[in-house]
Amino acid sequence: MIRQITIIPGHGKSHAPESVPRIELNMGDVVSIVGPTGSGKTTLINDIELFANGDTPTGRRILIDGEAPPNIYREDPAYHPIALITQHTNFLSDLPVKSFLSTHAQIRSADPQNVDELVAQTLDFANQLTGEPIILSSRMTELSGGQTRALLIADATIVCNTPIVLLDEVENAGIHRTRALELLRAYKKIFIFVTHDPRIALLSDFRIVMRHGSITEVIKTEAAERAFAVTVSRLDDALSRLRNTIRLGGRLTQEDMAGLNAFGPASAEVGA
Repeated sequence: MIRQITIIPGHGKSHAPESVPRIELNMGDVVSIVGPTGSGKTTLINDIELFANGDTPTGRRILIDGEAPPNIYREDPAYHPIALITQHTNFLSDLPVKSFLSTHAQIRSADPQNVDELVAQTLDFANQLTGEPIILSSRMTELSGGQTRALLIADATIVCNTPIVLLDEVENAGIHRTRALELLRAYKKIFIFVTHDPRIALLSDFRIVMRHGSITEVIKTEAAERAFAVTVSRLDDALSRLRNTIRLGGRLTQEDMAGLNAFGPASAEVGA
């Protein structure tokens, strides 16, 4: 049973050594990786997913419970303890959702009688993350970006049951981010988000800051920032409602804008 992963720093694009000490992530931690575009965020999660051992361009090393990971983690996908959910996901098979989940559950579950329950739990989890309900008869290639990402997050958490889950910019898929964090925390895994989203960053336990390919700082989320996350979440929810109204072909009214009143006056009259 994995209890901890450790990131041993390497170097950035300039080949200068990373100045932070080793970073230890424990089961139950929710971590964000933040930084400008091109700062090396995706490279860091790739190092983690590949169990870098000084053999990647960054020179970083990844330890499991203080030691080098066993070779079987690299050599046999069935034993790989990390699930990576990227921004771009294409399905090679046009299976119905039920067949996709059932097949995966049969492969991963030690109890064949438990397959139907795993499928039901996974679908319920996914449908709490997306505003567009997923039905079992839908084909995988027909799902929207948000549905696909929600299903893969649920699949990695419940069916794969991997102790470490890496999520690359899930905010771009339109999933319910706060609900995702609430659900994920209940599973006591290590969740690492690559994100530009202040809501995800402020609701994480700490964030790893990237610049010029280097890890430059590790910031623990203190109580003051957690309190500020409530306001950020309210504003984000209000904006999401406006986006959804426009997406569905509606017109914005003063009632729609009411949720933004607490954040400053409107710059123009709506419906004038």
